[in-house]
Amino acid sequence: MLMKQVIVVNESLKLPRGKLAAQVAHASVGAFLETDQAIRQTWIESGMAKVVLKVETEADLLRLYELAQRQHLPALLVEDAGQTVVPAGTVTCLGLGPASETEIDQLTGDLKLLR
Repeated sequence: MLMKQVIVVNESLKLPRGKLAAQVAHASVGAFLETDQAIRQTWIESGMAKVVLKVETEADLLRLYELAQRQHLPALLVEDAGQTVVPAGTVTCLGLGPASETEIDQLTGDLKLLR
């Protein structure tokens, strides 16, 4: 089974690169920890494929999170602690998976890559 993890970033925040990298890392690790142990191991052994995508608003992230929960996909919504760039509770990104590419692509296949 082909597997991947997707991190979706709230592009409206225009986070500095360092802050963005930290938030993406939080989403990746957090979603990984939400995943079944067998899936984790399979993903690790297959090379830990990851893709970082973007949405335009926090509402878009919340919608994706709700859809992921309905589909029983591992997901973690990252809310910032508010100690640097953005206020506490700001939703910065969403980690999805690892899970099958097919399942994740059903939710994120239309999103654009973060560049």
